[in-house]
Formats: sequence, structure tokens, C-alpha cells
Amino acid sequence: MTHPAVEDLKPDLNGKVAFITGAGQGFGRDFAEAIATAGGAVVICDIDEPAARKAAEAIVRQHGEGRALAVRADVADENQVKAAVAAAVENLGGIDILVNNAGKHLTKYNQPFGKLSREDVRAMMEVNFMGVVNCTLACRDAMAARGGGSVVNIASIGGHLSSTPYGVSKLAVRGLTIAFASELADANIRVNAISPGLMGTEAALADLPGDFVARFRDELQLVHRLGRVEDITAAVLYLCSPASNFMTGETLKVSGGYPLGI
Repeated sequence: MTHPAVEDLKPDLNGKVAFITGAGQGFGRDFAEAIATAGGAVVICDIDEPAARKAAEAIVRQHGEGRALAVRADVADENQVKAAVAAAVENLGGIDILVNNAGKHLTKYNQPFGKLSREDVRAMMEVNFMGVVNCTLACRDAMAARGGGSVVNIASIGGHLSSTPYGVSKLAVRGLTIAFASELADANIRVNAISPGLMGTEAALADLPGDFVARFRDELQLVHRLGRVEDITAAVLYLCSPASNFMTGETLKVSGGYPLGI
């Protein structure tokens, strides 16, 4: 079956290897399936090893041997990430694309700092911030050895408002995007980010009050529908592909027009 985002964009990722964190389920799994449909091989990295294996097995069944590898790593652990990257290089030959998707989110982290324990704040920052640092640095040499590549960080519109611990963590992801775009430019590695808006996923809708979702969709957004996984996947494919090779250090908002600002 053709992935709809691939059909719309028709990127050519033949011969490319993508390392995707948090790819055992949800958005990360959809990113992996779309990149495989576009011709790439994918490394399904997740702290949930059974979920990673299941996702990789599904891609292998559809696209053939050598098109997916499952690896377990907690992105907050530098050594686990290094081991996962080494396994990817050994088994698939290298890395061309990194999608920093793993993160802690939902309502728990969208409350004032004073209402969230320091332990929870640290745990979130270790994943949302240090996870991006660990994975980007671990993949740097492998990507440089292939002549460069593309890093895509998943931020959030919360990072443009920055009024909660989660928002601040995603503001930091936007900052890392600029910092690594500068630091890795000489290795021909582009670094960009995507800020998804309100997504109509089962998890998000279960976590948020219905009246909040309706007001956000109908009054705050300019496009009056909830975001879909394929909206974000299409942006990931664009930033992974040669179509975006004059872009680096940028954050794309895919949020139905909220929030706008100059």
C-alpha cells in the first residue's frame, strides 16, 4: 500500500538510511513507514524494544529484508544511543537521516513549573533536550562519512509560546536546531525542525478536554480541522529529501495557522 504522504510528495530516498527515535509507535512509526515507502531503509529506535521489533518486522514484510532494523535505546542515555547508532552502521552501512522524534509530552508537562516536581522537569529535559543532543552527536560521524545528510527535530507550537515546562523544552529544541545547523554545516549536514500544532490523534484527544479542542480548532486556528499524522509526515519527508537542500536551521510550523507572529 502506498503511503499517502509519499504519494503527494514523491520524494526519492532510495539508498538512504534513516535513524528515527521513538519509532515503535505513533508519529515515529508513521515516519518510518513513509520513509521506507519512499525507498529508504529505517532504524526503528525505541525504549520499548518489543514495539520497535514489531514496527520493523511490519516494514520488512512489506518492503523486504534489509529495509528495517529495530534497536533499543533510551535517548537520555548517551551510551545506549551510541550503541544503537553503532548497530545501525554495522547492519545497514551508515546513516543519512536522523529524525529526533522521541519526547515526553501531554498535559502532565503542560502546567506551571511550580506544579511539576523537579524530578519530572529533569526527566522531561533529559529526553526532550538531551535526547536531541545525544542522538545528533552520535549520528554526526556516520552521516559525515556518507557525505552529509539531514537531521529533523520534532519541536511543537508549544515552543513558540514557551509558557510551560514542555513549551520551554521545545523552545530549547528550536535553539538546538539553529546551534547544530551551524555546528554541522561543514560536514554538509542540514538541521531543521517541525513544530506540529494540535493533532487529532487518539492519545491527544483522550488527554485534552473536548471544549478546549473545539475552541482551538474553530477559533484559534485558521484552518478549521485537527491536524493529522500525515500532515507532519509530509513535512518530515520534505526536510529529509533533496527538495529542501537549501534549508537549514529552520523550524516549520505545521499547525493550521496558530500561532502566527513576526
